[in-house]
Amino acid sequence: MDPPDREEILRFQELIKTRHRRHRRSFPWRETRDPYGITVSEFMLQRTGTARVLEKFPPFLRAFPDFAALAAAPLGEVLALWSGLGYNRRGKALRETAGLVRDRHGGLLPRDPERLRSLPGIGPATAASIAAFAFGLPAVFIETNIRRVFLHHFFPHGDGVRDREILPLVEAALDREDPREWYYALMDYGVHLRSLRPDPIRRSAHYAIQSRFAGSNRQVRGRILAALISREPGETLLLSPEELAEVSGFPLERVAAAARGLAREGMVAERDGKYSMA
Repeated sequence: MDPPDREEILRFQELIKTRHRRHRRSFPWRETRDPYGITVSEFMLQRTGTARVLEKFPPFLRAFPDFAALAAAPLGEVLALWSGLGYNRRGKALRETAGLVRDRHGGLLPRDPERLRSLPGIGPATAASIAAFAFGLPAVFIETNIRRVFLHHFFPHGDGVRDREILPLVEAALDREDPREWYYALMDYGVHLRSLRPDPIRRSAHYAIQSRFAGSNRQVRGRILAALISREPGETLLLSPEELAEVSGFPLERVAAAARGLAREGMVAERDGKYSMA
């Protein structure tokens, strides 16, 4: 496709901004500029819907109000509050990032996206989004709803559109004076476009239907972690694969393999053939 000219970009910006003035959504992480709170929200929002994050975000921040508090918390306590968000590796990576911010950066989150990318669990898109939302930097990134907007407006007849085709348009349309609110406007419009049939996101080369959670290895791992998370302060549960299989409801062979994988990743600790939280 031919690149849009400046007039087309301006019309597109006005469309997005006009709708946003009427239909702006409000979330706790949008009403703060605290780098810690924004970092927590960005980790939580990876592949998780806003409704679930809205439920989990406030109690997580009450328990761990800053990087130092999160870094000092036992992993089991962190994952207990993370439960329900899925992808527990993200909770572990967030805690590790908090430790590095505390120990290497004096408790202050780096502003530069390249430095952010050096932290656990932070890839290019998350680094750019944190830079935009926490520090107001005109960083360029793409996520599902942003992708949906650009597919709808600039690739109405496209198929198998790759992000490398979309990213130059994201950069060209970026409101560099207020990138934070611009990205919120794009995301809100993307949520609106999700109701279209067919959904524009299906034209993306990166579109894939998420595999079922029920019966998956993710569910096995989640039940192992849920079984091992202490219910009383200071309590450590040490369970054998047989005991984990009994409480998880999955076959011993699958549970044992999943537990070994969690141990290799540092999510749990193994001692004498039994497992506990790391």
